[in-house]
Amino acid sequence: MKNQEKIKHMLAMQQRLNDETNGTGWENGITKDGKIINWRRCIYMECAELIESFAWKHWKNINANPDEDNVKIEIIDIWHFIMSLFLAEHRGVANFDELSAEIAASTLFGDFCKEPFALKNYNQYEIINEIEMIIHATSTPQTNFESILKLFFGLALKCGVNLEVLFEGYIAKNVLNKFRQNHGYKEGRYKKVWDGKEDNTVLCEIIASGPLDENEIYAKLEKIYKEIK
Repeated sequence: MKNQEKIKHMLAMQQRLNDETNGTGWENGITKDGKIINWRRCIYMECAELIESFAWKHWKNINANPDEDNVKIEIIDIWHFIMSLFLAEHRGVANFDELSAEIAASTLFGDFCKEPFALKNYNQYEIINEIEMIIHATSTPQTNFESILKLFFGLALKCGVNLEVLFEGYIAKNVLNKFRQNHGYKEGRYKKVWDGKEDNTVLCEIIASGPLDENEIYAKLEKIYKEIK
């Protein structure tokens, strides 16, 4: 699959997930349950969770290494919401070819398609500063997608995530998000901790076992979840 095709595929999957979770017309900012949607808040809250993957506290675990697995998970979560904001801002434009082309034409996308960097080569405070730049960019009513995408692609690369890693991780996390919704996440019935492990960790273990398609990932999640209930 070509690079722009991967972006197109992820946009289509995110559209479908948002339609199923929030109801059609969610792009107007209201779910089918009457809840207000704020994708910018979703992005900067996920950014805050990403910061928690680093030893930023000067009073606790000051020499701890970054949680690299969780760093990648949070980068993927941020991407879910960046795409959702992008889709919402372009509501009425159902042409995923056009939308994916716009993303592929953005600054740093070409670099993002190359090999990722090693997180260990960067000062964690440099990384945190770049995360906070995304928070700043999404904390205002005006949306500059070129700026947001440039910041995100640059940050992701430094965190060890390029397009290939993002694509594979997004497919898996999208399946988990669908699984959560199908098992009562919205209503508060879903158990996020599975026998002492957060479901994100379980997902990482599943995909580490080898390449799997969406249905296989879902089936493995279903099997494990039934065993711990």
